[in-house]
Amino acid sequence: MTSLYLSSLTLSHFRSHKRAVVELDARPVAIHGPNGAGKTNLIEAVSLFSPGRGMRRASAREMTRRPEALGWKVSGLLLGPDGPHDIDFRSDEGAARDVRIDGKPAPQTALGRAARVLWLVPSMDRLWIEAPEGRRRFLDRMALSFFPDHAEATLGYEKAMRERNRLLKDQIRDAHWYAALEGQMAQAGAALQQNRKDTLARLSQAQEGAETAFPVADLELISTEADIPASAADLAEALAESRFRDMAAGRTLVGPHRADLFGTFAAKGVPASDCSTGEQKALLISLILANARALAEDVGAPPILLLDEIAAHLDSARRAALYDEICALRAQAWMTGTGAELFADLGTRAQYLEVTERDGQSFVEKTS
Repeated sequence: MTSLYLSSLTLSHFRSHKRAVVELDARPVAIHGPNGAGKTNLIEAVSLFSPGRGMRRASAREMTRRPEALGWKVSGLLLGPDGPHDIDFRSDEGAARDVRIDGKPAPQTALGRAARVLWLVPSMDRLWIEAPEGRRRFLDRMALSFFPDHAEATLGYEKAMRERNRLLKDQIRDAHWYAALEGQMAQAGAALQQNRKDTLARLSQAQEGAETAFPVADLELISTEADIPASAADLAEALAESRFRDMAAGRTLVGPHRADLFGTFAAKGVPASDCSTGEQKALLISLILANARALAEDVGAPPILLLDEIAAHLDSARRAALYDEICALRAQAWMTGTGAELFADLGTRAQYLEVTERDGQSFVEKTS
């Protein structure tokens, strides 16, 4: 199995980093430094190598370094099964992010074919007890890792739904307007829903027989409203039948945007939402690892992993087990923690970056 990794990363006026240049190999990357030094900003830059708005879902304007606000640039050399790719992102004075792959302008969706990037950040710790939107987003990120066209299906569905919702709020009753938009929603929505189901099947398969210190999660796709039609034709029919009810509500009440991800701690038969905080975290890590194993089988290389403050939330035994699993996967995992001692179990299996802050500016130094 080959590796997928960033061999170099350059940041210019990105968040707290005025200038940072890092040369890397395929080993895990242990990033340590005090709180507020800019560790998370560094891995947020790596998250841009995946389609979407990055792990913080920030706008291009929010990523620029203050107070200069001159715009920013992130670039890197990605090595993987498809060969090397020079990828860079830039935003000039708050403009929308521009993506270039090997010197040529490229759409966001092209990133999904060049790289697979998964992340787990502290804000996701409440995934099992927050609103369904967060779980849908989590599931769609996993689906995107398997199906690069999932982003197009999601965007197409959401765009058509916004237009339909506008008609509903304006009390428009012309069936022809609705039929066109519902046809678009039905085609994109059926693809979106099928990708989600296939993703859950891949995760289930990847968890079967895996020897791991992290618990297995049984996952089910449910709906907050009613069963979501599987085919495009059935979904179009359901949308048409729901028009008057939707008009009263002022929004679309049927479709894959009403789906929810239900998780169960398999060994205990307990819903994830009822598990302890530690168990909920362990279930999340288990899913990220299952996602990574499945991708490694599918594309011949493990994804890049971004694990923010992961070491602080695990006891020493599970921390060591996580490091062993990452190394067995041969994944370039970017992990952050406040002290280098949190990564002691990795030893020479990892490379180390120290991030410090002086006068409002972050500095990155490779220590080994």
